[in-house]
Amino acid sequence: MSEVAWHVEGDGRRPVTDEAVLRAAACALDHGRRPGLELSIVFVDDATLAGMHARYLDDPTPTDVITFDLGEEGEGPAGELYVSLDRARAEAAERGETLERELLLYVVHGALHLCEFDDHSDDDRRAMRAAEAAVLARLGL
Repeated sequence: MSEVAWHVEGDGRRPVTDEAVLRAAACALDHGRRPGLELSIVFVDDATLAGMHARYLDDPTPTDVITFDLGEEGEGPAGELYVSLDRARAEAAERGETLERELLLYVVHGALHLCEFDDHSDDDRRAMRAAEAAVLARLGL
């Protein structure tokens, strides 16, 4: 299984279980043929993630997840995911989903980015959505 560490900035309350986050990340990495990849996941608010989006991707708009591939050399994780709790709450309410499912979707999406899935072109987006659906189905979501 992949080595995954995660935490929530702010009050530190965890909206999903450790087991659910670890399983979602591991299933996505397994699907993307990168099992065992060490990963760090941080849940943040919209303002924090929008700031990161602006700084690292030149786009100041809010987003749901940002993935950083740190490579497999050196100490520490090979990848980092930053997930917006605010965006997940808003999207879950709008789509009639649970917060847990929405957050796990973001974890899966971010982990798949580390597996060379992308969502910039229409074809890439279709492949990403199919991979997300396969992983969520495996998770029973």
